[in-house]
Amino acid sequence: MTRRSGAHKGRGAGAHDAAGHERGRAPSQRQLRVGEELRHALARVLARGELSDPALDGVTVTVTEVRVSPDLRNATAFVTPFGGGEAGPLVKALNRAAGYFRGMLAREVRLQFSPTIRFKLDESFDEASRIEAVLHDPAVARDLERDDDDSDPEESNGDEKD
Repeated sequence: MTRRSGAHKGRGAGAHDAAGHERGRAPSQRQLRVGEELRHALARVLARGELSDPALDGVTVTVTEVRVSPDLRNATAFVTPFGGGEAGPLVKALNRAAGYFRGMLAREVRLQFSPTIRFKLDESFDEASRIEAVLHDPAVARDLERDDDDSDPEESNGDEKD
């Protein structure tokens, strides 16, 4: 039996996330390394402020992460406006300039192919703030104190030291 061109042994057409990673599969060391190099390059390009889009004028952008697909041809850059601000127009403006960024990345990073780049709002900080607020909720703190009282190691094993 012969395999069709492009078919991979042991891998079907599984579901992929936004950056092209197969769900449930960790990125390779190369993907992580290339993603980090692209993140630094994007930060340098954005710091130069060469874009003429009014939505990007005077806005400082933080590139928090870049996820690269397994074939290194697609990348998703997670960004957030530095110091807060309107993120929606910022992400739209960055995606409008994606071709420009691709060209600049081709000059900055030595890769066989310059990846197609997409920008997404990084919501991890909002999620972390939400979790922090939940943990500081009085009802949760009361439950955590109750759990600590129930699982006191000195009382549970009967070995009390004087």
